[in-house]
Amino acid sequence: MSRPNPLTQYRTSDFDFDLPAGQIAQMPLDDRASSRLLHVGSDAMHDRHFRDLPACLAPGDLLIINDARVIRARLHGQRDTGGRLELLVERVLDEHTVWAQLRASKKPRPGNRLWIDVPSTRAPSASSASSASSATRFGATMIGRAGEFFILKFDAEIQQVLNEAGELPLPPYIARPPQADDDARYQTVFATRPGAVAAPTAGLHFDSALLQTLVERGVRIAGITLYVGAGTFQPVRVENLDEHEMHAETYEIPQSTVDAITQTKQAGNQVIAVGTTALRALESSARTHGLVTAGANETRLFLKPGDSFEVVDRLITNFHLPRSTLMMLVCAFAGYAPIQRAYQHAIAQGYRFFSYGDAMLLDRALLNNALLEPT
Repeated sequence: MSRPNPLTQYRTSDFDFDLPAGQIAQMPLDDRASSRLLHVGSDAMHDRHFRDLPACLAPGDLLIINDARVIRARLHGQRDTGGRLELLVERVLDEHTVWAQLRASKKPRPGNRLWIDVPSTRAPSASSASSASSATRFGATMIGRAGEFFILKFDAEIQQVLNEAGELPLPPYIARPPQADDDARYQTVFATRPGAVAAPTAGLHFDSALLQTLVERGVRIAGITLYVGAGTFQPVRVENLDEHEMHAETYEIPQSTVDAITQTKQAGNQVIAVGTTALRALESSARTHGLVTAGANETRLFLKPGDSFEVVDRLITNFHLPRSTLMMLVCAFAGYAPIQRAYQHAIAQGYRFFSYGDAMLLDRALLNNALLEPT
C-alpha cells in the first residue's frame, strides 16, 4: 500500500499490498487460542498471542460475537443435458428454495432441471434413508434469477441436500480440498445458527477455556447473527469506490444484546466487535434506526476511510485480502496509516494471513491518527 494524497479521494489501488504466498494460512493451528495477536493501539503496536486477550480488556467491557454457522454450501452435479456444474448456495430462502452461484459451461434457463450428486462416501442420514433420491442424487429446478444468483427449487428439503451432498465451502485462497477436521475448525465454538457460507473468522481464535477466562475477568459476551456471504471474498473491481456495489447480507440482533450495549455504554465501558461481521451488523442497525435496535434486517453497508462509527469502540479481526471491502473497513476504523504500518509489520514478522491466520485487536482511530511504531 502507498499512502494516498490526503487531499484526494481514496481509490481501490490504495488498499493493495504484496503478500508472500507462504503467509496465507492453509491449515488451522492445533490450538485455536495460540494464534498471534497484533494489538494496534492508540500509541503503539504490540505483538501478543490471542490467549493474552483478557489482559487487553477491562471488567465491564462487552464482546459482541457472531453465532452464525457455516453450512455445507458447495454442491456438484450436472444439468439434465449432461453438462457438469458446481453450485455455491448463497442464501436459503425456504425449506426447498435457495439463491446460488452457479458454474457451468452453459447457464440453465428457467424450467431447466439440475441433478446434484451425492458422494459415494456420504451415507444417507437416518431420517432420509428410506428416500430413493438420497441414494445417488437430488433434483432441482431453475426457476429464475436474482441479479447474479440463480433461484433453485429442490425436490427434497434443502437441509437434507446440504447434509448428504454438500461440501464445506473453504475460501478460494485455501489451495486444498476440505478435510474432516475442517467441519469443526472452520466453525467458531459458539456457532449455533446455520446459514453462513463463510466463517466469521475472527471468532475462530476463541476456545471454551478462553471464553471462561474472559467471563471470570468480568467481560460480558453477547451475540448477533450475520450470515456471511461469498461476496466477502470478492475484490473491489472499480477504482472509484463510489461505483462499487456492495453485496447484501442478512443479520439479526436480539433485544438482550441491545440491552447489554446500552448498559455497557452507560457504565463507560467499551463495546468490542468480534469480527467485521459483528461490527457491520451493529453499525448498520444504528444507521438505519438511529441507535442499535433489535430485529432482523439486510445490510449493504460499505465502510471506508472518512466514515464514522457509532457503536463499536474496538475490533478483533483477521488480516484481510488486498483491494477488499474489509481492508477498507479496517482502514476506516483504525486509520489508513496505522493499518498500512500494521500490515507491513505483520508481513515482516511472519504473521499468518486470512481465514486460518492470525488476528488483530484494533482501537478505533482518533482524529489525526499518526503512524504507529511497533514495540
